[in-house]
Amino acid sequence: MSEARAFPLQGIRVIELGTLIAGPFCARLLAEFGAEVIKIESPDGGDPLRKWRKLHKGTSLWWYAQARNKKSVTLNLKMPEAQEIVRKLAAGADIVVENFRPGAMEKWGLGWEALSALNPRLIMVRLSGFGQTGPYRDRPGFGAIGESMGGLRYVTGYPDRAPVRVGVSIGDSIAALHGVIGALTALHHRNVNGGRGQFVDVALYEAVFNMMESVLPEYGMFGHVRERSGASLPGIVPSNTYVTRDGKYVVIGANSDSIFKRMMNTIGRPDLANDPALARNDGRVARTGEIEKVIGDWVAANDLERVLDVLERAEVPSGKIFDIADIVRDPHYAARNMIREYRLKDGTAVMLPEIVPKLSATPGETRWIGPELGEHNAEVLAALGYSEAEQKALKDRGVI
Repeated sequence: MSEARAFPLQGIRVIELGTLIAGPFCARLLAEFGAEVIKIESPDGGDPLRKWRKLHKGTSLWWYAQARNKKSVTLNLKMPEAQEIVRKLAAGADIVVENFRPGAMEKWGLGWEALSALNPRLIMVRLSGFGQTGPYRDRPGFGAIGESMGGLRYVTGYPDRAPVRVGVSIGDSIAALHGVIGALTALHHRNVNGGRGQFVDVALYEAVFNMMESVLPEYGMFGHVRERSGASLPGIVPSNTYVTRDGKYVVIGANSDSIFKRMMNTIGRPDLANDPALARNDGRVARTGEIEKVIGDWVAANDLERVLDVLERAEVPSGKIFDIADIVRDPHYAARNMIREYRLKDGTAVMLPEIVPKLSATPGETRWIGPELGEHNAEVLAALGYSEAEQKALKDRGVI
């Protein structure tokens, strides 16, 4: 625990009703900057993320990051008494975050109409696969489906192979970020512009689609369908991944006009540096194969260390592809305190990424790591007026 200090979202109360990635990641970001986040979990095992990927003594290491700074309260949302507790919490909340399939919250009497009637200032962030309206709204939609429908999967990979996925659940995370943007925008409107509360409808596929750069206008104007291009950045030359003599991978982004010229001079090709046909990106695109071969041959003739040294001195953006071991050993990560070590209750050390973005005056902070299931039941329920006897009765009936 840190010394008491002001946080930018201090005083904002968030109720998290969701599991796994999109909703919980959205609420996590709010919690990292000081919002009080009360996470509602099922008494029967809690959020399934508690058991995902690598476990330590039965608990996911991912959990300690995803649920940091949150208070865990167990409620069986199928039971009327649990639904009433949520209504009481929502009545005093600023934001509710949920990522159930559309209609689930309404079935429990916890939909937007019900909760906003109790609290007109409430902001409700609703994350789902396909949004709250439309013909696909009732379909189950995980991040992988959103990445596919949003267009990301189609352009990821090599042209002679099936589309591949990014190695993390990027669709869920993109949706979560849009949820945070929506929540903070609605909060500002409510607090500064005298507006009422509102709900924020985030569809995973739309959040992904929002990141698809110029794919749509290119299709609309030219009928162009962007295809997979491997490790290169399509239509922007040169920007690719190359293999060094010692079998390492290096990413080089020399696609700016001035940087391209510097790079060609640096690797001994002043003829290309001074070729007027290559002075702009459109000219380079027309000769992509030639340029890629020149760079690829030069990289292949040198070890990674020399490639990076030469390009750094020439101020050409480049870098090796980091695995997690590289990240942990890297001096720049260390200098910016991007890896922090915390202690579990049994004394075991666990590394977690530091909080981003970095605010100069009111930075976020990990005040505590992911809580035990139901760790904050007594604290939260007592604040709502439930006595110890009433809490015991709720537990005996399986409500909490």
